[in-house]
Amino acid sequence: MIIADPGRVLIVDDEPQILKSYTATLKLSGVKQVVAESDSRRTLEHLAGGAVDVVILDLFMPQPNGMELLPELRERFPQVPVVVVTAAYEPERVVECMKLGAFDYLVKPVENERLLTVLRQAFEWKAMMAQVHDLRDHLVQDRLDHPEAFSDLVTRSRKMRSLFQYLEVLARSPQPVLITGESGTGKELVARALHRLVGSPGELVAINVAGLDDAMFSDALFGHKRSAFTGADQPREGLIARAAGGLLFLDEIGDLGELSQVKLLRLLQESEYYPIGADTPRRSEARIVCATNRDLKKLVAAGKFRNDLYYRLNVHHVALPPLRERKEDIPLLLEHFIARTAEGLGTPPPSYPQELLELLATYHFPGNIRELQGMVSDAVARCQGRMISQAPFRAGMTTGHPPAVLATVPAGNDAAAQRLVEEIWGHFPTLREAEDLLVRLALKTANGNQGTAATMLGLKRQTFNVRLKVKKSKGSKIP
Repeated sequence: MIIADPGRVLIVDDEPQILKSYTATLKLSGVKQVVAESDSRRTLEHLAGGAVDVVILDLFMPQPNGMELLPELRERFPQVPVVVVTAAYEPERVVECMKLGAFDYLVKPVENERLLTVLRQAFEWKAMMAQVHDLRDHLVQDRLDHPEAFSDLVTRSRKMRSLFQYLEVLARSPQPVLITGESGTGKELVARALHRLVGSPGELVAINVAGLDDAMFSDALFGHKRSAFTGADQPREGLIARAAGGLLFLDEIGDLGELSQVKLLRLLQESEYYPIGADTPRRSEARIVCATNRDLKKLVAAGKFRNDLYYRLNVHHVALPPLRERKEDIPLLLEHFIARTAEGLGTPPPSYPQELLELLATYHFPGNIRELQGMVSDAVARCQGRMISQAPFRAGMTTGHPPAVLATVPAGNDAAAQRLVEEIWGHFPTLREAEDLLVRLALKTANGNQGTAATMLGLKRQTFNVRLKVKKSKGSKIP
């Protein structure tokens, strides 16, 4: 088991052979900073320097013994987990140690695997507590320490700012990050921001794993040795090695095959991997970040995604809101994409009518920011004067997406659709009743702008105006 450079461990034990054995085990497993102390009187001195992350404490030592040290350690250094080790298993003493705040209790002789498992859990607990405190401070003070890291993410949304604060905190953790959100919400941009926050010298390496079979996945991530399989004339370095000291971004993780899921789980648990054809493992030094637009909980329930892998990935979860939940960003994004598209075309950025913002505010953007970017790019490219036309936007908004309320009804479930319709009206409506309601709602949502309301209903403005006149002449309650 590899523990990726977690911090400093203090081992306090009066037996030199134990100190030597534990130190060797930890260093071979990736713990670079190990302090071995045989004099228990110096324990507090080591912790007073603030550089100790976990203590491994023997109970039976010359004064002060472990039972005397434990409560003082927990009182003065509550952020440092203490793993108690003793030569005798006594249930009463175990209970007493746990009540005094011990993180865990191990009985000698301690198997290396057991020691490393407990130690890794202690490091994870300490990191989690530090993140909770940091996040609390960020939110209470509304603090953002590195706003430049988020320069690619154009926003004024309070939700997005909270996510940025969370990203600043989790950047200090070595644990994997899971980014979820609908297509077009900017998941890869978030991964790039995280890479900047980490500030490591390694590069960001991205791969879309959707459609990769197990052989392709293994070769892409782990690489292979020469002659590992037919056609392997040269050795190949995998993406994990390429991302050493940096960040490996696995997109569309929800589409990963079952065998590949097992290999990814082992990589996350052990921090090591085998290149294809290799007999010895290589250590992974890449931070793993995964992204998906699918609901992993539903995939787990359906047996299509491993439960243990889900919880291993979900240590830090960044859920990006869709554009329809952050519409205050539309004006900023509109101006940003206009300027960027015009720069690419080598033309001055055109202006836009105020009515365009009102039009965009009524749209639900199923394709999110990527859809808005496409609309803007098309409109700027078509622009012949100093102001872009609303026509390309209207065309993009009338492609026939179902209303959000009806989208919750399973396809083909006519009975559910009928119940929903009757719940709205109290009876099965006539076509006139349904049309009148839709027209009233469209006009209300568009703040009375008939052109915008027409776009929402998928009609040309002239056609909509004619229908309004006909409805009013027949006594319909249309404003």
